[in-house]
Amino acid sequence: MTTHLVCLRFKAGGPAVAGEWADGATARRTWRDWFGLYGSDEKVVIRLAEDGDGSERVLMVWERGRAVERGSDGGHPSGS
Repeated sequence: MTTHLVCLRFKAGGPAVAGEWADGATARRTWRDWFGLYGSDEKVVIRLAEDGDGSERVLMVWERGRAVERGSDGGHPSGS
């Protein structure tokens, strides 16, 4: 079973607010809502990931005031 995770940090490495959903659409909506509420702060990092069978794959990250789409391996921003 795949779990979808959203994590909000007000500064890199700081304490996190996190949520976990079975439904990917709900997790994506939460990720968009959180960057709509908190994304204007350049220090905020908001991460959307999925966890299936113990391996986490980062899908999207909001950092430095913009969305960074992750590659299919989850490790590098697209285009880099």
